[in-house]
Amino acid sequence: MKPEHRVALALADAMLAGSVSPEELASRVAQCLGRKPRWVAAFSRRVFLRFGSQLSHPQRVRLVEFIRGDAGYRTAWTAARPPKVRHHFLEPAPMAPRPGALAACALPDLATPGDLAKWLGLAIGQLDWYADRRNTNGADDGPLCHYRYRWIPKRHGMRLTEAPKPKLRAMQRRILREILDPVPVHAAAHGFRRARSCLTHARSHIGKLVVLRMDLADFFNSIPAARIAAVFRTLGYPEAVANALSSICTNRVASRVIRMLPKEHALTWEEGRRLALRHLPQGAPTSPALSNLCALHLDLRLAALAESVGATYTRYADDLAFSGGEELRSRVERFGLHVAAIAREEGFTVNHRKTRAMHRSHRQVLTGIVVNEMPNVRRDEYDRLKAILHNCARAGPASQNRAGHPDFRAHLAGRVQHVKSVNPARGARVQALFERIGWDADDSPA
Repeated sequence: MKPEHRVALALADAMLAGSVSPEELASRVAQCLGRKPRWVAAFSRRVFLRFGSQLSHPQRVRLVEFIRGDAGYRTAWTAARPPKVRHHFLEPAPMAPRPGALAACALPDLATPGDLAKWLGLAIGQLDWYADRRNTNGADDGPLCHYRYRWIPKRHGMRLTEAPKPKLRAMQRRILREILDPVPVHAAAHGFRRARSCLTHARSHIGKLVVLRMDLADFFNSIPAARIAAVFRTLGYPEAVANALSSICTNRVASRVIRMLPKEHALTWEEGRRLALRHLPQGAPTSPALSNLCALHLDLRLAALAESVGATYTRYADDLAFSGGEELRSRVERFGLHVAAIAREEGFTVNHRKTRAMHRSHRQVLTGIVVNEMPNVRRDEYDRLKAILHNCARAGPASQNRAGHPDFRAHLAGRVQHVKSVNPARGARVQALFERIGWDADDSPA
């Protein structure tokens, strides 16, 4: 670290260590330097004019940048006696007040990394290890790595799941339960929320003239650690604590894991880069809640855009849905371009291959649910499930478990329950077929 930056950090800590006025700021700067050069008084007044009485620890990064760019501070380094730190102000940063509706959230008070370590049941050294302060976790995928990786086929290419190991998963679940769950998200977000689901997402668009469906590419991977740290700072946590929480909730993937893909599924440079840098891992308990918080401005802007044409907007994870009448139908292509531009400005990318504008005269499907007149399952999926259940009853479940599900009974029960939640009448029919199946001891787990 260059001396100019190191001294700027010390001066920033001194300025943040007490009351804010030009005289108080100058006094603490002089104490930090062990003397009071002539440039200090004017320098302190400029800091006060820039930040005013609102100067606080969340602005520490901007304060350091301002100090380093100040003409008086730069000139001081050309003098015969350049600035030198004689006294450090080591008071820890306090929790910052939360703005707006966040003030009502009851969150744990964690002012220092030591407080965070104690709250998670760790020693400070263990916190550094799980937060990967030395950037060693992403260098390999061996036993010291905090995640297990698995490539899963999808319709176009492969998806990487990053499952945290038990100890890290337990820490992430506590962060989710006590820090993230109490924080409200935008009303348009239907994924990963209590009392919301793909069904409530679909119900918002029933009976509309046109439904526009769009998809965000690499939703979790495109959210970097810096945005996660910003979320925690907004929740009032000092920079050091916010950075530690961000590191616990993000991951970077070893290059060897990326190279495991066969050539026909090789990632683009941009996709590989996203995985190699710290990002939200798909498989961590905290990732869904954090993605909703990071998408707040996206939801605000898209909801306003939809309202401008009398349309409805909802989002289920990375699935965007808009529905409306003739005004939306007549400009649906231009509307889609506006959505893509807003997503790009907010740090996301629209996967244009999955964009669909569905008119009422055709089948309108959102998250697998038909929304033309009432929520319904797709006819082909319903018929396929009926056939599987019928054959299970006739020839035994093992004859239909072609994908090798370890708990085929639970798999079928989940599919039946999904049909019941969307269309109770059809659900009753497949439930009756399910109850006719004779399950042997080998067909279900012990």
